[in-house]
Amino acid sequence: MFRALSLRRSSLRYLPHRRKILPTTAASLKTPSNPLSPINLIRQFSTSTESSSDAELRKYLGYGALLLFSGAATYYSFPFSETAEHKKAQIFRYAPLPEDLHTVSNWSGTHEVQTSSFHQPENLEQLEELVRESNENGAKIRPVGSGLSPNGIGLARAGMVNLALMDRILEVDKEKKRIRVEAGIRVQQLVDGIKDHGITLQNFASIREQQIGGIVQVGAHGTGARLPPIDEQVISMKLVTPAKGTIELSKEKDPELFYLARCGLGALGVVAEVTLQCVERQELVEHTFVSNMKDIKKNHKKLLSENKHVKYLYIPYTDSVVVVTCNPVSKWRGPPKFKPKYNKDEAIQHVRDLYKESLNKYRTVDDNQSDINELTFTEIRDKLLALDPLNKDHVIKVNQAEAEFWKKSEGYRVGWSDEILGFDCGGQQWVSESCFPAGTLAKPSMKDLEYIEALRQLIEEEEIPAPAPIEQRWTACSQSFMSPASSPSEDDIFSWVGIIMYLPTMDPRQRKEIMEEFFHYRHMTQSWLWDKYSVYEHWAKIEVPKDKEELAALQARLRMRFPVDQYNKARKELDPNRILSNSMLEKLFPLTGSN
Repeated sequence: MFRALSLRRSSLRYLPHRRKILPTTAASLKTPSNPLSPINLIRQFSTSTESSSDAELRKYLGYGALLLFSGAATYYSFPFSETAEHKKAQIFRYAPLPEDLHTVSNWSGTHEVQTSSFHQPENLEQLEELVRESNENGAKIRPVGSGLSPNGIGLARAGMVNLALMDRILEVDKEKKRIRVEAGIRVQQLVDGIKDHGITLQNFASIREQQIGGIVQVGAHGTGARLPPIDEQVISMKLVTPAKGTIELSKEKDPELFYLARCGLGALGVVAEVTLQCVERQELVEHTFVSNMKDIKKNHKKLLSENKHVKYLYIPYTDSVVVVTCNPVSKWRGPPKFKPKYNKDEAIQHVRDLYKESLNKYRTVDDNQSDINELTFTEIRDKLLALDPLNKDHVIKVNQAEAEFWKKSEGYRVGWSDEILGFDCGGQQWVSESCFPAGTLAKPSMKDLEYIEALRQLIEEEEIPAPAPIEQRWTACSQSFMSPASSPSEDDIFSWVGIIMYLPTMDPRQRKEIMEEFFHYRHMTQSWLWDKYSVYEHWAKIEVPKDKEELAALQARLRMRFPVDQYNKARKELDPNRILSNSMLEKLFPLTGSN
């Protein structure tokens, strides 16, 4: 993802006026020479008074001379253009930047790097040549995918490789429902390309813009307690490695490395091709309704076991829990017949009204207010939060309006799975997503709901201006060793909980304040809950601590959960010069002589 590089340059706003000052000389004063003359007597009498006056005069004459000197220096240091209509000081010019220097940023603008080394091979042969030459020269080529990860895990200033031009569907096996694709293909592009074959992906994350290679490597997921993270859909893969060239991996060919590299964070090789197990394309019926914590506890096991896809959206400082379920449309009954109580305009009107009231309260003028009726709920929520994003009372009002919006939006929606399973995440944001065990489908531990109750208590006791929603999803386990949902027991299920703070403004000062409040929020969550519930963060959302002691503690925690020595051993064997690594991986998994 490229953004135009821009520099903000300041100009001189002050240029002293030039004017001529004529000094008064002693020779111009004619006085009598007789010491007893009245003038000299008066002078002798007033010597002390005049000495202080002369000192003041000399001081201000000195200031005037300094001002004139500064003005002259400024004038001649910034020469005027010959064609200038008015004489003005020219803007200071920075040294020109290299034309090939690109700024690469993640979607939320929370992480970015500048690099002059950004490679986009068009086929496998070019990728193999790039990896080979980079390894020989010790040049970095960190796999970046689409660059969407909230923590910028794919970014590297020293150099990156992006497979956006390697985006073909290579093979479709309709009978086995398997496809082989180049790793640079985006999710939406893939599902559009195979829908005519009557197949699709088993599950989806919230958005569709990720490259397949990236979404697999970070262990991304959808929701559904019977459905594993997306890396489990990979049945074989082609990996271009610096030390061993191109290797093919599957559970039949080197299963240990296959299960390690399937969620390998881009550090074991550049994923060039992936073979995925798909499913039959189905229409789903989505049911959205608002519940409360008491009823959720009562019906939780049933909701997990009876729905193919289910998620909860908690609204902080309210008892509202938005439940969203998705299931195949019944072939016998068809989609449910339901007439909503409110249309879309009626469901959102109170949010528009709150925005107008808030503008008056904050005495703010919105130049685009005339377009308010064209905005979605999440867009109006961003505008509301932008007025006072860290004011707890203001955020509570916005959350209450959101709870009311969902109540008025209860109902059903029918569509294909690749259309229904997405989620409007809102605008730019800081996000932390945690994964932890939640028992089995047959016997849920209820730790997932305990975690939420503790989190809500933390928010209220610490008075955190937490916006909605807190999103909770579930998956089955993964056999990939580095997946946060990794487990040797096939029956285990995992809960994923995401907390957020939106960045509804481009003001640097305000964004910095929001960032600081978010990291306080995240730190409190970590200290209260992570060890108690065996929580580990999503690889695309983990943030590396700046404090050395905190970093050491994180490294120790990762060793308790993941086979770090095995992972680092594979890194040394496949990428001995670490050309695929970046500062984040080096800090999370430091290589030593023993691993």
